[in-house]
Amino acid sequence: MIRKTIILAGILIPLWSVSQMKLFTMEDATGLNRSLIPERLNQLQWCGDARRFAYVKDTCLLSEQVISSHRDTLLGLATLNTKLAALGMDSLKRYPAITFSMPAEFWFEHKGCILKCNLDSGTLIRVNSFNPEGKNVEIDPESLHVAYTQGHNIYVAIDQKEVPVTSDGKEGLEYGTSVHRNEFGIHKGLFWSPKGNLLAFYRMDESMVTDYPLVDIDTRIAEVRNTKYPMAGMTSHEVKVGIFDPGTGRTVYLAVEGPADQYLTNLTWSPDEQSVYVVVLNRDQNHLWVNQYSASDGAFVKTLFEEQSDTYVEPLHGLFFLPDDPERFVWMSDRDGYTHLYLYNTRGELIRQLTRGPWVVTDFTGFDPKGKTGYFLCAKNSPLGEFFYSVDLKDGSLTEITPAPGSHVVLLSDDAKYLLDSYSSLTVPFRTDLLDSRGKLLRTVRESTNPLAGFKLGETTVFAIPNEEGTDLYCRLIKPADFDSTRKYPVFLYVYGGPHSQLVNETWLGGGNFFMNYLAQQGYVVFTLDNRGTANRGAAFEKAIFRKIGTCELADQMAGVSYLKSLPWVDTTRIGINGWSYGGFMALTMTLRNPDKFPVVVAGGPVIDWKYYEVMYGERYMDTPEQNPDGYANSSLLNLADQVTGDILIIQGYQDETVVPQNSLNFLKKCVEKGKQINYFLYPNHPHNVRGKDRVHLNTMIVDYFNEHLK
Repeated sequence: MIRKTIILAGILIPLWSVSQMKLFTMEDATGLNRSLIPERLNQLQWCGDARRFAYVKDTCLLSEQVISSHRDTLLGLATLNTKLAALGMDSLKRYPAITFSMPAEFWFEHKGCILKCNLDSGTLIRVNSFNPEGKNVEIDPESLHVAYTQGHNIYVAIDQKEVPVTSDGKEGLEYGTSVHRNEFGIHKGLFWSPKGNLLAFYRMDESMVTDYPLVDIDTRIAEVRNTKYPMAGMTSHEVKVGIFDPGTGRTVYLAVEGPADQYLTNLTWSPDEQSVYVVVLNRDQNHLWVNQYSASDGAFVKTLFEEQSDTYVEPLHGLFFLPDDPERFVWMSDRDGYTHLYLYNTRGELIRQLTRGPWVVTDFTGFDPKGKTGYFLCAKNSPLGEFFYSVDLKDGSLTEITPAPGSHVVLLSDDAKYLLDSYSSLTVPFRTDLLDSRGKLLRTVRESTNPLAGFKLGETTVFAIPNEEGTDLYCRLIKPADFDSTRKYPVFLYVYGGPHSQLVNETWLGGGNFFMNYLAQQGYVVFTLDNRGTANRGAAFEKAIFRKIGTCELADQMAGVSYLKSLPWVDTTRIGINGWSYGGFMALTMTLRNPDKFPVVVAGGPVIDWKYYEVMYGERYMDTPEQNPDGYANSSLLNLADQVTGDILIIQGYQDETVVPQNSLNFLKKCVEKGKQINYFLYPNHPHNVRGKDRVHLNTMIVDYFNEHLK
């Protein structure tokens, strides 16, 4: 046998003979084979103190002590099911999602019941219950009070008694749901106060928003299913914030002044439950106010401070109050060009800027118990990774805690003396380390073996190339699995390129996926580049797209194409493009503005004209069509249908509520008018993306199209 070696993202993997190495099936490539996912600890968490941590392994809840690696079995699923049976409840097929509230006590939800299990006494008790059909369930971890929605209204359950909070909800008037189309870091609509005594909630009136028709084909006569979809420049919904007091049954609404279509974002309770803070953002999204309101009557108290921008401000995080200190908080802002941390008091006075430099803070994770030190994730070491740091709130001095390359997720113990650092990198599939607060490695808790060791893989490299302005653009390239430098290979260029994305990073497979490595096994060079407009590079890099979407992104992607054409083993006549959503827009932009350059393009769920996109996202980056007519006209692909060359396949979910089908259908109509032939495929009953087993069908279609028209 011939022994060979390849490099996968920096890992040297011994290969015996090519015939013995495995290839991905399409199910593998689609992510349906979970054995190929690096092993990680399930439900890893601290047990309510800093002495031990717990996780679920198969059907058992296990714990480990900080001072030793001794592992204890806390509770098996069979024993837990016995306790459930004693309460007259159905058994569980897998371990439930648990939360430790004390060192020997955790709670979980099962079929509308909140159950508390004490490991010392061995007892399992029912502490609360609610309608198991409820949606948007929000459980306060301290009081175990429950808020949820049913129909269009809100209910709370306290001490196993359910009480309606609202009663006039109806189609077009929603209570307790996420608002503003999940922008501005909003992912829910119910907010318990710190001790669970009060409930804040969103009220969203969409009655004035135009209905967008989607067609349901499951009935004998297809039916129209309307959804509210405010397009850029059109009438948007109106939002209020209510506060419900379960003790009195009284609801008050915050007295927020300003236009009804402004955005109410990043709702934060004060630690003493006396105030609610809301970041109010104007519809133009270039001016925000951090406002304080009274929780007792909803009255406006004061504006702490404002932020403005010539482009846009984008509040994604609320206020991070110091432990039990209602007077001081940490605020995240990119006001100096990079997202950094600022320490404020509730008089609106800036105490100090805590972090600074040409790098971004990506998340703030908490404080030590005394409120002297803050902890955060950032891209300080490299814009391709996330690293954990601490900052002294008094003098702003930083301590690097996780120097290992990669992307880190950290669980800090309650006393902040220890942390569980889970990360992957180009050389580490997944690993969890136990560290002290200074970053000293105490031990490795779990390290995944390489689940792809038996597979034939191409070499993955991550590197930077300059664009026309000299700015570094990060790229990922996967060579064909049987790479031969004397051959010429076709290219599969995958593009996204939109805000808040980062496809190239220092994680396992370089941020790539099984499907891309499947394509490399099929003989393609697989290439991806993060252009200007993408995340974690600072405001100037991300906001370069303002009012001119598709312009600098195109220039950067074409710099990547020029790099590919410089490689002697790339067939410059066979470069194809694939992208979805913003990436679908970019894939079509690249070929329509460079006719005859790309023989194959597959665009999924593409934005065709930004005037058909929704208010919050569209207006942030483009303003309204009335304010920016030239920007909208220049980015519209409807004006470029006569530039169609090569083979183009557009794929569209028929129930897409994100990029509505009107986009691609209008482009199809223009192609017919211009006499241009393209291929078009609808996925019935699928929304913006195709998931589950049907994604195998999607990926097969993409590969078949490339193989037929490019290879």
